[in-house]
Amino acid sequence: MKTAYALTEYPPKRRNKKRRKLFSKRRILCFVFIVLLLSVGLFLYFQRNVTRVLIAISEATMRASTTVAVNDAVYYTLSDEMRYEDLVTISRNETGEIVSFSANPLKINKIARDTASISQSNLKNLSLNGIPVPLGALTGIEAFAGLGPSIHFRIIPVSSVSCAFSSAFESVGINQTKHSIYLNVIADISIVMPSKTKNFAVTTQILVGEYVIIGKVPDTFLQSDIFGKSQDLSP
Repeated sequence: MKTAYALTEYPPKRRNKKRRKLFSKRRILCFVFIVLLLSVGLFLYFQRNVTRVLIAISEATMRASTTVAVNDAVYYTLSDEMRYEDLVTISRNETGEIVSFSANPLKINKIARDTASISQSNLKNLSLNGIPVPLGALTGIEAFAGLGPSIHFRIIPVSSVSCAFSSAFESVGINQTKHSIYLNVIADISIVMPSKTKNFAVTTQILVGEYVIIGKVPDTFLQSDIFGKSQDLSP
């Protein structure tokens, strides 16, 4: 009887072990499926919400940094001793009438090259420390974007800076015309993130010099820019 009992008891135990193994495999597969589903959901949420907030914060920060970088570059490039006559020469005839305006290309190109080079170098240095992002921005909710301590995100800002001169004439009185010279600095910024890339441009216009011309200015000059709209002075 003992031998018969032992023989009839063994098969059920073996079947129970197989069932437990099969149940364990199904539970593991279900757990893996849930983890993958949550991972995909978190990725989609990050892609749609968190990335959008991070891009907005990065763009605002880079715009502010670009303004600082350009202003610092202009401060070093344009000296206090620079005069209107250093950039533009006015030619008159025997009766004192204006016959031509001529720009100093060597001086203008040097200012443009130096400003663009220093601006780009300043932008690179300002982006080395990353961009401070409040912890609340990681929720993807714009209302919480400014809450919490700041953490620094490493981004890859790709910048290209170019400069161009422009000028404008303005009547300020009888036989008096003000000629203003501007330096236009255009910075093309690309913020590269693993999930998205944002491109934008920041344009800064700086008044380089102005001069009040006494006498009649020919209409051909009043309607034009002496530097030429198509002139490219990028380095």
